[in-house]
Amino acid sequence: MISLFGSHVGNEELESVKNSFDNQWLGIGNKCTEFEKQISDKINSNFVFLNSGSNSLIMALRLLNLPEGSEVILPSFTWIACANAVLLNKLVPRFCDVEKNSCNMRPQDVAAKITKKTSAIMVVHYAGKPVDMDGMKQFGLPIVEDAAHSIDSFYKGKHLGTIGEVGIFSFDAVKNITTGEGGGIISNNQEHINLAKKLRYCGISKSGFQSSSDKNRWWEYEITDSFPKMLNTDIAASIGLVQLKKLPSFQEHRRKLWKIYSDILQKEEWANNWLLIPPGEDKDEQHSFFTYCLKLRFGHRDNLARFLFNNGVYSSLRFHPLHMNPIYRSEDKLENSEWLNEVGLNIPLHHRLTEEDVYKIIDLLKDFRIKHV
Repeated sequence: MISLFGSHVGNEELESVKNSFDNQWLGIGNKCTEFEKQISDKINSNFVFLNSGSNSLIMALRLLNLPEGSEVILPSFTWIACANAVLLNKLVPRFCDVEKNSCNMRPQDVAAKITKKTSAIMVVHYAGKPVDMDGMKQFGLPIVEDAAHSIDSFYKGKHLGTIGEVGIFSFDAVKNITTGEGGGIISNNQEHINLAKKLRYCGISKSGFQSSSDKNRWWEYEITDSFPKMLNTDIAASIGLVQLKKLPSFQEHRRKLWKIYSDILQKEEWANNWLLIPPGEDKDEQHSFFTYCLKLRFGHRDNLARFLFNNGVYSSLRFHPLHMNPIYRSEDKLENSEWLNEVGLNIPLHHRLTEEDVYKIIDLLKDFRIKHV
């Protein structure tokens, strides 16, 4: 079965992890610090390593200290962790629509949802294609950037995640680089960074170990906030440090596969009057090419997904619109998000995918179009 997503790890990552084993240091340590430094240098901002992208969203909203019960605008077409982070901070998710092709929220989508209760905007860069950040900043509201798909994406020369008040990355098993599980906070505000480092260890501002040089009872510690433990480990950082070195080659491979898909699906008549392909890079931006989401103009999405599966190709839709989930009790009618729910289909794109795999998938798309549509 050709998988939809996938990481690429090997002997280099194993050797790096073995080093941590040999040193008998498995928790947070020097490798976490080095990983934070290398990410910070890459993005020209400050980065704090955490144990998941989902928890990073919770942390990001906590750093903004928004009024309890106020509203955060976010796209409906996104992962559930975004809305969970809003609710867990005792805030109210206010869902907006997205553009059909890019699956990104637009300034007009946000403007339609702003009320007197709005306290922030959560921007999600779908597939690593930048949202119009100039348009988002015009509202004068704090912005949380979900850059989970965007480890190598730029908007007008600035790395995604560094443009709003606070941003997040994700390094789970299917992202462009992985630490197994992992994520982190990005901010240009040093106060946010300092607070994030306190919060991630159960709100302990100064541990006994850190205090041992300047007091007798070094086992005592100071707690300034009540917060879950979100530390990551040197095991994860060991993997991440190697993955960072491989990122340029990973991105070159993704770009090549994306181009094969797009060149053929744009050119072939059987495809271009049936499939709407995702946009590539516009001027003044760089794309991370995290996932390739097709939209079927004539329907038949579910039948195509089953056809691909029966022929050894896994596909899916990322994501199910959140406003349609009963937990949020939303009465919103978001036309584009609901349209995507019926016609969108993500097809494989990842490091282990070969050019031969891509040509096979394209041949299957053509075969289905000729025989079934």
